[in-house]
Amino acid sequence: MKVITFNDIKKLNISPVKCYEWVEEMLMHKSEAILPPKISLHLENDSFFNVMPCLFPEFDAGGVKVITRHLDRVPALDSQIVLYDYKTGTPKAIMDGNWITTMRTGAVAAHTVKTLAVKDFYEIGVMGLGNTGRAAMKVLLAMYPERPLKIKVLKYKDQHELYTRYFKGEDGKNYPNAEFVYVDSYEDVVRGSDVIISAVTYTDTDFCSEDCFKPGVLVDAVHLRGFLGCDLAFDKVFCDDDAHVRGFKYYDKWKYHAEVAEVIAGKAAGRESDDERIIAYNVGLSMHDMNFANKIYEMCGGTGQEISLDPPTDKFWI
Repeated sequence: MKVITFNDIKKLNISPVKCYEWVEEMLMHKSEAILPPKISLHLENDSFFNVMPCLFPEFDAGGVKVITRHLDRVPALDSQIVLYDYKTGTPKAIMDGNWITTMRTGAVAAHTVKTLAVKDFYEIGVMGLGNTGRAAMKVLLAMYPERPLKIKVLKYKDQHELYTRYFKGEDGKNYPNAEFVYVDSYEDVVRGSDVIISAVTYTDTDFCSEDCFKPGVLVDAVHLRGFLGCDLAFDKVFCDDDAHVRGFKYYDKWKYHAEVAEVIAGKAAGRESDDERIIAYNVGLSMHDMNFANKIYEMCGGTGQEISLDPPTDKFWI
């Protein structure tokens, strides 16, 4: 069994476009995955301990990811993946899950924009400027390298400046198609935006009232919180997996809802007009983690430390 570290994965220099392609591949094959809902153990102070299993017979892979959040740790999120050979049940690798979690989440967010936003979207409001928020924008800009984009960034401490510098560079010349502007409030982020990408990890209230959202808007709620009013007012709600959202407060009151994978497969309607207001909840699926992990395992080839847990080899061993 291999040990594949965070730095092993970073050295592969996997492109944002490749991440998008891996996400799309899994969404196209979602119906073939054995994908139970994640087990989420909620702790004090909004910390959690989540266990996310998935088996994918067609790709001869599967495994489990454990992701934890503790606010007194930097960074607060941490995750590990154990990857198995599906046919034999043999563990192939234990690997760091942080890069995989962040980039597959960002790629899913960008895929949602490409699938459900109005075709000529221009103005994008972003809130939540951490690693996941950066990953979503990184993939989106890679998918639209020439489209003019106005990106409205919520001011927060110095994070809006760090976020912009990350993309534009010290001289401001990177991504010449993208203009980054700073705004003062959540309402400023929302008003006039064609797309809103929220990677805010915690809020106990809505960011603003539903009348702030323009006709045709897509809300890409990466971390789910802050949009309860939209659930009741918007025309359509989409998710990555129905079983994961059935416990949402207004699930039974959504006017129309479907999985994004059903839209891709032609089994459900996606956006049908430029006036529909749409919100998407992608809770995060371990099928993406396992697909990324399996491909990274193959890319690493002979690299990575070899370890053994020395399991018993005799039928009777006690």
